[in-house]
Amino acid sequence: MIGPFFDRMRSIASPDFNRWLVPPAALSIHLCIGQVYAFSVFNLPLNRLIGKTSAAEADWSIPAIGWIFSIALAVLGLSAAILGPWVESAGPRRAMAVATCCFSGGFFVAALGISMHALWLVYLGYGVLGGIGLGIGYISPVSTLIKWFPDRPGMATGMAIMGFGGGAMIGSPLAVWLLSAFRVVDPQNIVLDDGVMRTFMAMGALYGLFMVFGVLTIRLPPPGWRPPGFTHPEATRRLVAAHDVGVDRAWRTPQFWLLWIVLCMNVTAGIGVLGQASLMIQEMFSDRHIDAKAAAGFVGLLSLANLAGRFLWSSLSDMIGRKSVYAIFFVLGSVLYACIPTLGMRHNLPLFVVSFCIILSMYGGGFAAIPAYLRDLFGGQQVGAIHGRLLTAWSVAAVFGPITVNYLREYQIAHGVAKAEAYSMTMYIMAGLLVIGYLCNSLVREVKSHHHTTSMPSPEV
Repeated sequence: MIGPFFDRMRSIASPDFNRWLVPPAALSIHLCIGQVYAFSVFNLPLNRLIGKTSAAEADWSIPAIGWIFSIALAVLGLSAAILGPWVESAGPRRAMAVATCCFSGGFFVAALGISMHALWLVYLGYGVLGGIGLGIGYISPVSTLIKWFPDRPGMATGMAIMGFGGGAMIGSPLAVWLLSAFRVVDPQNIVLDDGVMRTFMAMGALYGLFMVFGVLTIRLPPPGWRPPGFTHPEATRRLVAAHDVGVDRAWRTPQFWLLWIVLCMNVTAGIGVLGQASLMIQEMFSDRHIDAKAAAGFVGLLSLANLAGRFLWSSLSDMIGRKSVYAIFFVLGSVLYACIPTLGMRHNLPLFVVSFCIILSMYGGGFAAIPAYLRDLFGGQQVGAIHGRLLTAWSVAAVFGPITVNYLREYQIAHGVAKAEAYSMTMYIMAGLLVIGYLCNSLVREVKSHHHTTSMPSPEV
């Protein structure tokens, strides 16, 4: 019988289980679902399904294709918020199995849509079904890691979320290689099959198999389990709860909404710039004649900074506290954003690159530290469900950030501002958003006792 295998109680670890087997299980999920950040690789091939070498009249437009990615991220936030309580009650094995079926199945449904040239089916497959897999797959491993590492929750969540940030580094070259392998041309070098449909099917199968490793490996700690020598940090550090708060109470507290704004401001400031990084460095340093290849290298460097920051900053938060780390993000980030226009006017390319690497490391670090911040405030019992609801801030930021950067740039250029200076106002706005984030972070206090659901420290299960 398959059903009982996925029961929550069947996934509880034996007393001699090594907790360091859990991070690889979490990484196997996050490295896969992080592929969503590499979806732009498919934009051009999907735009030429009929025309093959160039877009034909009946082909899908780039803006229409862009909605696939947007729908997937929007559904990620919504599914994480709605299904978060179910993830906690079902347990990580069942939740990660559902995430595997949805994410992998989304590729297969999208492949059917590609073969039928039905864009709505691609939206439904990769966007909706795959987006549900993204949402469940994002929060479930993180929640489990926090339960296994109450002594180092920042480091633990950083390991998993680092995988999500690095998923594109695997997904992008994998997609390019598969597209090339499945491409069919005739002796006259005329494209007969661009290989997109078969690439989607292959990626669905490969990611599904890799995610199964996480499903089979993941375990929950036994009730009342603590690592050897563990002392609850509440005794030595403020803002670390010794009591749990249920998800239905947590999202009604001022602390939840302060952290919602904190995450939204941090993500808005980072994601808006990340989407325009290539164009920005070319236009702000036009005198250096930076070509597309060099700009792509800049984007790759920012991705590495984003990836490294997810682990390094979250690990640092275990030593100095989550509130202190976010204070650094907002103070240092606002100063760096405010300096960017000056660095551009002075043509100081090295400091410009270093500044943005630091900014993007803090952008990634914000994602990784927020689950541990929630655990500090609300306890570990329902942290996955609370994290899921907080991720709606990501959905809002994913829309607000790019719109702010893109439309403000277009507005300024249309009113006679030189392209090299069209980002100055945007940088000052981003600095202002981080100041708002700093103020909200400074207002975070311990959760009042009347919100607690337990009177004693609860087991992390």
